[in-house]
Amino acid sequence: MNALRKPVLPVEPIPQRRVVPLHHRRRSPRRSYGLVVAEMTVKFTVNGILSAAALMALGNLFPYYWAQQARLQELKLEIRETEKEVSQLQSKVNRSFDPSQARTLMKEQSAMLAPNQRRVVLLNRQDANTP
Repeated sequence: MNALRKPVLPVEPIPQRRVVPLHHRRRSPRRSYGLVVAEMTVKFTVNGILSAAALMALGNLFPYYWAQQARLQELKLEIRETEKEVSQLQSKVNRSFDPSQARTLMKEQSAMLAPNQRRVVLLNRQDANTP
């Protein structure tokens, strides 16, 4: 008969969670309002001092910034003028090395004339008649 009987398992009780009413819960310790006010006052004071220091630093930097901008404008103007000069000199160099204008350049730079040409000098009549 023992073989037909099912083994009996011991019954364990299910643990139940204990519900604590709201008015019995522990409250975190509150800080007094005086400490909160003091903390906020210190925060505002420190932030005000930092803001004032930042504004003073910006006030000191603006004249330097304006001076640098003025200097930059001067340099840009000088660069434009130098670029004009460079382009003029480049055109002169290109003209000097152009074989098709070699004869014209020789006439301009020397006093010599071709054999079939004569130099003409114009004078005022009054200057020519006066001894």
